[in-house]
Amino acid sequence: MSDSVTILNKNNSNNLLRRDVRFLGHILGEVLVHQGGNELLVIVEKIREMSKTLRAQFTPELFAEFKETINALAPEIRHQVIRAFAVYFQLINIAEQNHRIRRKRDYERTAGENVQPGSIEDIIRGLKAQNIPADEVQEILQGISLELVMTAHPTEATRRAVLDIHQRIAKDVMELDNPSLTFREREQLREKLLGEVITLWQTDELRDRKPTVIDEVRNGMYYFDETLFDVLPEVYQELERCLSKYYPEQSWHVPVFLKFGSWIGGDRDGNPSVTSNITWETLSMQRKLAISKYAELLQELLGHMSFSKNIVEVTPELLESIQKDRDNIDLRTDEWRNEKEPYRIKVKYMIEKISNADNASLANNRKYNNPNELIEDLKIIERSLRNHYADFIADSYVTKLIRQVELFGFHLASLDVRQHSKEHEAAMTEILAKMSLCENYAALSEEEKVQLLTEVLNEPRPITSPYMQYSDSTKETLDVYRVIQRAQQEFGRNCISTYLISMTQAASDLLEVLVFGKEAGLYLHNPDGSITCTLQSVPLFETIDDLHAAPEIMTTLYQIPAYRNSLVSTNHLQEIMLGYSDSNKDGGVITANWELRVALRSITAAAKKFGVKLKFFHGRGGALGRGGMPLNRSIMAQPADTIGGGIKITEQGEVLSSRYSMKGIAYRSLEQATSALIISALSARNPQVDPSEPAWDAIMRDISEKAQQKYQDLIFRDEDFLTFFKESTPLPEIGELNIGSRPSKRKNSDRFEDLRAIPWVFAWTQSRYLLPAWYAAGTGLYSYYQNNPENLNVLKDMYQNWSFFRSLIDNLQMALAKADLLIAKEYGNMIKNSSVAERIFNLIQEEYDRTSQLILQITGQQEILDNVPVIQESIRLRNPYVDPLSYMQVQLLTELRGLREQGDDDALLLREVLLTINGIAAGLRNTG
Repeated sequence: MSDSVTILNKNNSNNLLRRDVRFLGHILGEVLVHQGGNELLVIVEKIREMSKTLRAQFTPELFAEFKETINALAPEIRHQVIRAFAVYFQLINIAEQNHRIRRKRDYERTAGENVQPGSIEDIIRGLKAQNIPADEVQEILQGISLELVMTAHPTEATRRAVLDIHQRIAKDVMELDNPSLTFREREQLREKLLGEVITLWQTDELRDRKPTVIDEVRNGMYYFDETLFDVLPEVYQELERCLSKYYPEQSWHVPVFLKFGSWIGGDRDGNPSVTSNITWETLSMQRKLAISKYAELLQELLGHMSFSKNIVEVTPELLESIQKDRDNIDLRTDEWRNEKEPYRIKVKYMIEKISNADNASLANNRKYNNPNELIEDLKIIERSLRNHYADFIADSYVTKLIRQVELFGFHLASLDVRQHSKEHEAAMTEILAKMSLCENYAALSEEEKVQLLTEVLNEPRPITSPYMQYSDSTKETLDVYRVIQRAQQEFGRNCISTYLISMTQAASDLLEVLVFGKEAGLYLHNPDGSITCTLQSVPLFETIDDLHAAPEIMTTLYQIPAYRNSLVSTNHLQEIMLGYSDSNKDGGVITANWELRVALRSITAAAKKFGVKLKFFHGRGGALGRGGMPLNRSIMAQPADTIGGGIKITEQGEVLSSRYSMKGIAYRSLEQATSALIISALSARNPQVDPSEPAWDAIMRDISEKAQQKYQDLIFRDEDFLTFFKESTPLPEIGELNIGSRPSKRKNSDRFEDLRAIPWVFAWTQSRYLLPAWYAAGTGLYSYYQNNPENLNVLKDMYQNWSFFRSLIDNLQMALAKADLLIAKEYGNMIKNSSVAERIFNLIQEEYDRTSQLILQITGQQEILDNVPVIQESIRLRNPYVDPLSYMQVQLLTELRGLREQGDDDALLLREVLLTINGIAAGLRNTG
């Protein structure tokens, strides 16, 4: 395709996006008039135009008039204005998501023989072009692994009911592209969309209560039900299609390398609502959904199985299988009566057996007891279909269903359990004291703890007794392990196999989990002296100090036979989680990124000495300040030599809805992730290190040290900073938004250390600082630059030729582009001590300017984000609509806090504050 045609198609595509935005904007305008009268539309348009003009050409006079217009709004009209801008962003987000799907379809329609960059076919064709043999491709596929883990971290501010309306609007807007619609059908579609936007307007965006953990479980399962059950196997189908196309000499069945897990219902760190009973209920709900999906798909398969024995010859294997089912199961009137259609008879029995799968009272021969039994029946059907050349039906329906069972089993998704290390220590202290094994375990030195726990692990006898009375917290700790053991028996070992330990700071933290596992039968001494361990202790290293200590902690563990023996069951594979949120909160963005990279390498080196393979679990959030980035980039950002044992990545909050609520976007994201995995695996097999990289490492180490010092000087060592943060952001009010079951603090304290990273980032995003995503970067970079042209050339070289540094700089660009210190300064007006407000704001402003200027020098750009003009333009278009919400939020917070200081309150005022939080979150997209 010629460049001119490419540009023409791109312009046409962008015109369609603008068409959709205008279309939805006009509909919203009609809704505003319909619901609030012409006065509402006039005031919204006035504020919008003033905001756009200010962005285009700022003048103090217009700025003063703009603020006065907002401040003069009567409460009843102000409420509707806030909602108008918030709903507008919801509609724009829908239009942009639809446009992503449209662009992919347009490319595929017009590309001819060309292949879309980043697609699965692109990477497989590339392997073939590089003369990578089929055997090596097979080895690569056997070695890669990616598990995406859903969490209930509270950054999704949008209600499920609102997301459902979004889905319907998205589907209808996509239909606008249908060229066969008649004039009347287009009018009907417009009327339908008008009705949906009215419904959206009249639906409360705010939850009237905090979601329960089970609510969060249902929300997570929604994505499996709506998209992932279909999309995930389609990724595998496309990969196998491309492999067969470019490597036809080999028969391909891709091993399971890409799957989903979950924390929802298992993450009890700081959330007392997640109990052992909740974990069991979660697993039961997941199993019920998986089984219902299989029953639904088998029912659909029934419609395609009308093959008659009068025309085709089925295999004796199929007929024997049907007879075996008849001997065991009495279907009565539900049996397929046409004896000449054996496939339908077989599928009817299969529907009965899958429907009985979770009925413990039934005999084993009347139900499927495990996924393998269902897969075997499906393979019997598949083999018979191919026997009479019905390969298309086998490939289209049966093979896909086999893949779905391989991926989702009867447990849907593996559930990780997580708890804080201090909870384990407290329970262990009580148990050991009651058994007179140690008077005060918590007071022991680390060496003494390790020695004692090792002795307990080596002793088969238990240290707990059903006759002992334990505190409620200790009893709950023990019950969790008993539930895990029961679940593995009931749902299969894959339902829970990982136990994560928050704030891991010593080897004893992991040994404690093994001891508790031993008490529940998850760490077993076999008669031959070997150990069977079905639950792995997984450390979570979060702070900078913890990252530094990680290699030594893991080395200590690898030297303990009782621990090493626990890894035999995982083929000597150790999972280790790294926290992006708390490391950033602790050391700043530059230092966190650098220290995580160093930790990956040093932990890998320590494991290699003992022949242990590693699977790294990257705890990324949605926001830039919590390691957020597109999925494929987050994979490519890892050093290639650290992905050998597989990768896990958290998917949380608003990332779930933006990435997995629509099938087209979910497919593209998973397709790009697959390509990134294969590229990384290939790079690991053929490592190519730039000879300058050791020198660059040394430079980055110094940059990181200076950045960390600058960051901690403000965050930890400035006595006024915490006051500045709390008074100039909506931090206190975010806790009233009812977006998650988990408290915003680990403890009921006002200490910065006890504040969770999510509200920390969320609050800075709302106030338009986005401080965690960029602060101290400029000082760190300048510490090397020092106005020296030669040093600047080195930084430019690093940006051009070092993927780590380039990714770091580009993420900083994104954060700087979304930040707006003119608006952020307005939030400073809420600080009671004006001198504190001015002093700290000036520090932040100086650092913002320094960082921006240096990044432009390093990249050679004229403006921030010139390298990604699509995102640059999106931010520019969104800002004038976010700005009014920010100014209104400042006004509302000032009023609300003033009332509360006088012992009064105003529920409607709080409601308006929360509406602005939702609106700004929708406008800026990645909130936390």
